[in-house]
Amino acid sequence: MNTTLIVRQATLKDIESILRIYNQGIEDRIATLEMETKDFSYMKAWFKDHHGRFSVLVAEKEGEVIGWASLNPYSHRCAYNGVADLSVYIDRGFRGQGVGSSLLESLHKVAKENSFYKIVLFTFPFNQSGQGLYQKMGYRQVGVFEKQGIMDGEFIDVMIMEKLL
Repeated sequence: MNTTLIVRQATLKDIESILRIYNQGIEDRIATLEMETKDFSYMKAWFKDHHGRFSVLVAEKEGEVIGWASLNPYSHRCAYNGVADLSVYIDRGFRGQGVGSSLLESLHKVAKENSFYKIVLFTFPFNQSGQGLYQKMGYRQVGVFEKQGIMDGEFIDVMIMEKLL
């Protein structure tokens, strides 16, 4: 049995898996301020906007997609053309097993190939496992937006991290 982790460019056939994993992140309240789970049409439209420089990668083990990462536009202003925003989501059953590191390593290569010089991300200060991953992969904390959003009726702070490529 092959248990090798494969990281590859996402395709249309991966949208259902990407959606399932993203909805886990929404439900778990640890990775996004989104409150309501998304449907297939939402994810398909999101995927359609992720082409060219704004890649989506998936991590696959034994034929099953167990995580994904994407480069997202940071700003539409041309001065920020070399800066990407990052998303990383790992299936609940595979968190803490190196999937995020593999995805980020590959995503950094794709970012450089597409003329990005910096990646920024937004995370919750209480998401210690996420911060551990990002720090391990060379990201540094820039600051914290206090009361940046509201989730489940409570104010939520959001931490900014960055990595120069």
